[in-house]
Amino acid sequence: MVLRDGRLEVRPIPDPVPGPGELLLRTLSTAICASDVHFMDHPELGVDDPTGRSLYDRDRDVVLGHEFVGEVLGYGPDCTGRFPVGSRVTSIPILLVNGGADGARIIGQHPAAQGSFAELVVVNESVAAAVADSVASDAAALVDAFAVGEFYVRSADLGPGEIPIVIGAGAIGLSAVAALASRGIEPIIVSDFNADRRELAQRSFGAHITVDPAAESPFDVWRRVRAERGLWGSAAVFECVGATGLIQQLVDAADMTTRIYCAGGWYTGDTLDITSATRQGVTLQFGGGPMPQDWYGTLDNIAAGRIDPLPSIGATITLDEVPDAMDLARRSEGPPRIVVHPNGDA
Repeated sequence: MVLRDGRLEVRPIPDPVPGPGELLLRTLSTAICASDVHFMDHPELGVDDPTGRSLYDRDRDVVLGHEFVGEVLGYGPDCTGRFPVGSRVTSIPILLVNGGADGARIIGQHPAAQGSFAELVVVNESVAAAVADSVASDAAALVDAFAVGEFYVRSADLGPGEIPIVIGAGAIGLSAVAALASRGIEPIIVSDFNADRRELAQRSFGAHITVDPAAESPFDVWRRVRAERGLWGSAAVFECVGATGLIQQLVDAADMTTRIYCAGGWYTGDTLDITSATRQGVTLQFGGGPMPQDWYGTLDNIAAGRIDPLPSIGATITLDEVPDAMDLARRSEGPPRIVVHPNGDA
């Protein structure tokens, strides 16, 4: 599936050729992420990326997709062969340039780093990781998404008496709930307008209390719970939506010393009243991860059964269906995660 001049089209392109230290994979499973939509809908960010990691060029093909698992088909020069042909591997979604000496490109967000919405994809052997036989390919394809929640929960480092509030029960919100639950943290409060997603967060990912923000403020629930249980630590809020104005709303509603971790993905910009944030005494963290320890740690947690991402998958589709599914993701409709099998059933 090719992005070219603002349009998506499923068509043949030349097969990618693995360079030095690179593996050629047959894509078994790949997941649609909101970042794919953001890259497509906000080309100015890729046109003017000072890091060089992403590049949007209307006159060049870009193959999206950066959450994946594949079967090793072959090697480029200078590979060690530590991943046998036929074995399954996944990878952090970056393609190192000259082994990293000249930086990196984000797989699926650069014409020179073809993504996984394709039958074939190339990754670096040095950052690839084997997928255990016990792990379903669809679960391995969700490592990157669930590593996001792991990063923010690790960053929060909740202490005694602190109650987490997860705002939004989409894919990233569920990843935060899973990371909290894997640490035995309770109670976990989840707020989402969608009743199905609230129920999924509680039934399959370990949330203890769910809130419909149309009916009640999650902060009012938090205040009631902390009084009932005698848990007098600060609130740790994981913002996993990315809606304009939401951070300001959270700052205004928060108690003193609340920490807010902004995982929602802010691609359209926003504003914040610094005076009110100062008055409220909140701490804000934007971006910064996931780091390799979160990514590989999430893969290990999935293999060990500490995290099961599969309940977040609501649909499995073919490559031809990706453009329509991307539109669902754009409208925040459909299941938290849709996976694609570019080569048929995995």
